[in-house]
This record gives sequence, C-alpha cells and structure tokens, in this order.
Amino acid sequence: MTLPIYMDGHATTRVDPRVVAAMVPFFGEHYGNAASRHHQFGWAARDAVVESRSAVARLIGATSREVVFTSGATESNNLALKGVMDASRAHGNHIVTACTEHRAILDPCARLEQQGVAVSYLPVRGDGLLDPNTLASALTPATVLVSVMSANNEIGVLQPIVDLARVARSGGALFHTDAAQAAGKVQIDVARDGIDLLSLTAHKLYGPKGIGALFVRRGLTLTPLVDGGGHELGLRSGTLNVPAIVGFGHAAGLCLAEMGEEAVRMTRLRDRLWQGLRGSLTGVSVNGSMTARLPHSLNVTVDGVNGEQLLIGLDDVAVSSGAACSSSRREPSHVLQALGLPEAAAQASIRFGLGRFNTETDIDYVIEKLRSLVTRLRAPVQVFQLEDDDPELPPAWGE
Repeated sequence: MTLPIYMDGHATTRVDPRVVAAMVPFFGEHYGNAASRHHQFGWAARDAVVESRSAVARLIGATSREVVFTSGATESNNLALKGVMDASRAHGNHIVTACTEHRAILDPCARLEQQGVAVSYLPVRGDGLLDPNTLASALTPATVLVSVMSANNEIGVLQPIVDLARVARSGGALFHTDAAQAAGKVQIDVARDGIDLLSLTAHKLYGPKGIGALFVRRGLTLTPLVDGGGHELGLRSGTLNVPAIVGFGHAAGLCLAEMGEEAVRMTRLRDRLWQGLRGSLTGVSVNGSMTARLPHSLNVTVDGVNGEQLLIGLDDVAVSSGAACSSSRREPSHVLQALGLPEAAAQASIRFGLGRFNTETDIDYVIEKLRSLVTRLRAPVQVFQLEDDDPELPPAWGE
C-alpha cells in the first residue's frame, strides 16, 4: 500500500500506463495534423484517429461515423442540448431533465431557459432513480429532448435508461444521456438501448483529460457550437488533438476488454468497504440504490459528525464530500437534498470512487482510518470547571 490512497474516481482517474505508452509516439514521431492529406505525417495521424474513433464507437455500440470528438463531456452535453434545440425550433421548445443532473446539464439548461426554452426538472425517488411514469407525465407535444444521465456522479445510481429512452421516443422526443460516469464501467449499447445522443469523456475511464466524444445517431441534425473548418462532420471544427484521441481510443479498448472482470473486482472491493464501515460504526447509511449502482461507487452519510472535519481528518485518503463547494461558501449537495436528506446529513456524506489501481489493503486501511476518526469526532467534549477559591489559581484569577 502506498499513501496517500486515491478513492475519488468520480472526479477523475489515473491515466493507465498502457494508455500513456500508446500516446507517447504521437507527441514526437507521429506529430502530423490529421487533416493534412498530402503527406505521410498527416496520414499516420489520420489513421490513428480512425482507429481510435472505431474503438470509442465499439465501447458504446455505435458506428464510427456517429462519434464526434470534443474536449470532454461538458462540451458534448452543451453540443447535444444546444445543438438539438437550435436545430429543432420549428418542432418545439421544451426539454425534460432530472433535478439530480450534473452541472454540465443543469447550467446549459439554465442558459437555454434564458433564450426562451422551457425546461422541466423532474424529481427522483428516495433511492435516486427517476420513475419512467414521472417522465411520461412531463412530456408535451412541444418536448424536443429528454436528457437523463446514465449514472449519477455523486451517488453512483444507474438510471433505468432503456425504459426512459422508450418513454421519450414514444412521446416523439429525442433521448440524450450523459454517460461520463457509466462509459467503460457498465455495458452500453446505444442501438439496443434506444439512445439518440450520448456524452462521454476519456478521463473518467483511465484516459487523458481534455478529450471526449458525443454520439449522434445517424440522421439527426444538430447546430454546431464551433465553426471553422468543418472538422468532425461539421459538428466540431478545430485541429484534432491526436495524442489525446489515441489515448481515448486505447483506454476505451482496454475498458471494453476488461470491463467484465473489472466490474466483479470493483463490486467486491466496494462491498468490502461498505461491510467494513457498517460493521465498525453505527449511524452509517448508504445514499441511493444499492442494486442499481455503479460497481465502484459508494456514497455514505455518517451521523453525528461534521462533514468538513471528516474530509480534513482523512488527510491521506483522497475522497470527496457529498457537498459541492463554491469560492465563498459550502453548499449542501443538490443531489442528496433531492433524495430527501436534511442539510446536516448532506454535508456529512462521503463519496468513494474506487478504481483500477485500488487494492483490498487500501480498503482495509480506509475502514480503520474512518472508524478511528469518527469515534474520535463523536467523543463527548470534556469540560473542566475551576472553582473561584481553588488554592492553585494565580492571585489575578481569584480577584
């Protein structure tokens, strides 16, 4: 075991050394522009992009021509929401989403509202899941797009995407999902699942930061966010980041090949962590469904402690709180509040995101670390009161 221990895999993941090795030649030996068509430097870059695009497509059950490279899931989400709504003005002006979405969905929705688009933010159940019947009741003839994330970035619950997509499409709306947390961790098949648009990013699946993709079902029309050269079928202009794209493709290929085995190991580690915490501490509860959940994800609330003290005390374990922080104040998590948690409980929550490089030794260390820390934080404060006539008091104290 090496300290500090990293368990914040929802935020980002370490780039797999095998991915780094695949990227290195494209910083030096194969440094051409993939759009350069008249020499071998450009051809090598182009071929690498083609191969990587195919690998990303295979990960989600798409075809290569349906994968558009972006800078990450945030840009993909923006392109999906804004691109669809701008291209569909003649058909309607209504989006439906869930109140537990990532800010990369909620903020673009807020921007669209400023431009006259109607947005419905649907509540979730206490387990974090969106009821398909709730979605069905929210659809109107003006609904153009439904956007619900595949897996929540805070509590790790897996939404019933197949059912939600079926409801959306039966109501005449397109279905988009932010799969940044799910891609590479659980099986996704956009054709089988009825998904029209899907966002993903490399750095959540052991690839580099700054590269993502948007799946756009063939035949759909989107208005691009960036113009200038017509790259990526005209949907995302700009010189391609070939080293990062190569890394994305290699990471996607590794996930596809190792997903089954890795999911079993992650589930075992996650359950070991949960059983250890539950067995050594009272007042510990899981947030969100334990059955519809990412294999590597655990979000727990610890009663009777201050969340900030928890994070400070876990000084050699990289985890996140269930609360989102701003520069001026600490806000309780909108996701946990949507599940019905009071503010104090939401702020006393910890998000564990296990990963490819964690071990059982890591898990056991964190269990003992948290047990010792919580026991200490819950201990009653000792108050000592001195009497005025205590003979050992200095003279000035008794005056």
